[in-house]
Amino acid sequence: MQKISLVTGLAFLVAACGGGEKPAAEAPAATPAADMAAAAPAATGATHDVNMEFDGKTYHYVPATLTIKSGDVVNFHNVSGGPHNVAFWADSIPAGAAAVLTAAMPNQMSPLSGSMLVEQDAVYSISFAGAPEGKYDFYCLPHLAMGMRGFLTVEDAE
Repeated sequence: MQKISLVTGLAFLVAACGGGEKPAAEAPAATPAADMAAAAPAATGATHDVNMEFDGKTYHYVPATLTIKSGDVVNFHNVSGGPHNVAFWADSIPAGAAAVLTAAMPNQMSPLSGSMLVEQDAVYSISFAGAPEGKYDFYCLPHLAMGMRGFLTVEDAE
């Protein structure tokens, strides 16, 4: 019975982790702008960078707080300590934001949860074109228990 439990647990772990490293042909590439443009309104503003890092002691976003305008794009970079992703709590974003984020977040693992960035220097871009004003709490799913979270504030573009 213990062997069956061990084998079942290992099979679940491998499935949850994706079964190891994928060959380059199967690994999801950085999202092409054309895919994002088809799914979400076109970005019209500035581009902001947020690094996802592990400094040897803590996992964190740099910067962990950011103020942007509606229409801006935020690029999340896997700098160190990955895999990382960016996810939003549905109850911690403004009304109407879930639909905008769903359209702007390609290859979601689950609702409002971006794909896992496994490779160092990989980038996940989110356009906030059409995003309602307000505070957006976000986190890294694999490192949430270690405090990897942040928030951004979206202001009116005008």
